[in-house]
Amino acid sequence: MAMTPDLTDFKNKAHDAIRAFWGNPDTLLTKQTEPSAPDPGRWRKCKPGKNMEGFLDLMSGVVEANGLGDADIHRKSGSLTLPGYFRPTKFWDLLVIHKGRLIAALELKSQIGPSFGNNFNSRIEQAVGNAHDFWSAYNNGAFGDQPRPFIGWMIVVEDAPESYASIREKSPHFPIGDEFRTMSYLRRYDMFCQKLMKEQLYSAATVISSPKEAISTGEYSSVTPMTSLNAFVSSFAAHIAAEAVRRE
Repeated sequence: MAMTPDLTDFKNKAHDAIRAFWGNPDTLLTKQTEPSAPDPGRWRKCKPGKNMEGFLDLMSGVVEANGLGDADIHRKSGSLTLPGYFRPTKFWDLLVIHKGRLIAALELKSQIGPSFGNNFNSRIEQAVGNAHDFWSAYNNGAFGDQPRPFIGWMIVVEDAPESYASIREKSPHFPIGDEFRTMSYLRRYDMFCQKLMKEQLYSAATVISSPKEAISTGEYSSVTPMTSLNAFVSSFAAHIAAEAVRRE
């Protein structure tokens, strides 16, 4: 019998995750690039996303609530690498493995102002490259003979005037796509997440925005329904529930 996905009161847990995100001193370091960071060693230590622990708690709870309570949920750095195809390994933020089968892999990011252009293109390139590498490894048997795993990409973007401001791009030789003209960084992330799913590079992708004041309120919002946290968690829960039935 198919299970109805359990979203485990994710909205309240998301509010808690946002409060923890803004309350974590590592959050402000995410706006720095490594070469200009005042303490590069500390920057590297904070880089893996310790400020996103609340969202890892949320997603771990979804796994446990949807029939895979006995799955191995990996969150520590020593157990988060998977084999690649174009490179030996790739580091993820959360892995779900059940009886030797890869169920899910999640990557969590954040973007804090005031310079929202910092690392924007590199994040796009990395996410697309990681997906191609992952699926090439999967198609070539890196994870054995198994159904397609769920891979998800999430980013929290600061809700600030700069993230909503229109950005003009220049391309001296060929025209830029009309959809990118004067588009804000927040809208660009939204379009990017939509394309990741449309191209089937990621099972689900979400961008949520939140102001710094949310340290007390846990406030967050979505850009469009397709890339909302609701849609992301629902897709993830449905995949876990389906895997639980498959394993019976």
